[in-house]
Amino acid sequence: MQLCERALTALKYFCEDAPDYHIIVAGSLLGVAVNRAKFSFPVGKVDMKTLYPMDMEEFMLAMGEEALVEQIKTCFASDTPLPSAMHDAAMMLYRQYLVVGGMPECVMQFAQTKDYILVRHTQDTILASYLNDMSKYNSLNEIKKTRLAYDNITVQLSKKNTRFQYKLIKKGGRASEFENAIEWLCLSGIVSQVYKVEQVKKPLENYRDIDAFKIYVSDLGLLCAKKDLAANDILYMVDEINDFKGGMAENYVNVQLSINEYKTYYWESERGAEIDFVIQRDGQLIPIEVKSADNTRAKSLKVYMETYQPAYAIKLSAKNFGFENGKKIVPLYAAFCI
Repeated sequence: MQLCERALTALKYFCEDAPDYHIIVAGSLLGVAVNRAKFSFPVGKVDMKTLYPMDMEEFMLAMGEEALVEQIKTCFASDTPLPSAMHDAAMMLYRQYLVVGGMPECVMQFAQTKDYILVRHTQDTILASYLNDMSKYNSLNEIKKTRLAYDNITVQLSKKNTRFQYKLIKKGGRASEFENAIEWLCLSGIVSQVYKVEQVKKPLENYRDIDAFKIYVSDLGLLCAKKDLAANDILYMVDEINDFKGGMAENYVNVQLSINEYKTYYWESERGAEIDFVIQRDGQLIPIEVKSADNTRAKSLKVYMETYQPAYAIKLSAKNFGFENGKKIVPLYAAFCI
């Protein structure tokens, strides 16, 4: 769709002159195309819908786990633990989701074959097609920068400080050099930016710091393929990937929240306490802390709760459901319930 800008403009005339036709068009890089259109975009005539990768719930349904999904929703609503055998099974499905991700073709292949090598081959093909798309829409100079930025995002997720740093893309790298590349990646839906908020007040958008942000990729399976991580290393959470576990869990949570159409932010105190996500849920500003395992002492959350006194906080980790000291304890596999 995005390759034929006249087709985009033609939608306006269908709406005005032939309203009895219902037309659906798909474009994988529509955000990029609309930005560079030589033709006018039919404002007000088109409903824009964003298609996301499959979330954890859809992945479990594809695996035939309808009963487990219903049980998870019930336990989330009532803050009661899932029976431990079911909790363990759901944690295993969560780790499988980290490897397979939510690209429908990958999920379908995995459901049919349980073959991680086959799935990885498909993921590599998708990554290659992303790189090809970059070259269709950018000047030669921008292509290089876009690829550099994209390659580097996955590296920065392994850092303790996951705030995005231009100087890590290349020595002496600056915002002015790479911000167009990052905007392209965001518009194309390949990555998303999560800004820091300086104060937790409504509307959060007013208090964001435009120079401080994190970048997460839109699909976990593609992240693992990009890092060339072996399936078994993730399924058994081996020590060798310790540096990457935190960033991967955060990335996973951001994907689930984005699919539920939350706008995510993060918060940092002057003394370095950090909250992974702050969202507006049912009209309230709620902090979310993410831990990749179940050792979940969270000093930062304590600082945040003393500062802002939220209605409650959400803690995502490998622990079973519960509620303690104003914190809703949610296992990672249930992030889709938020």
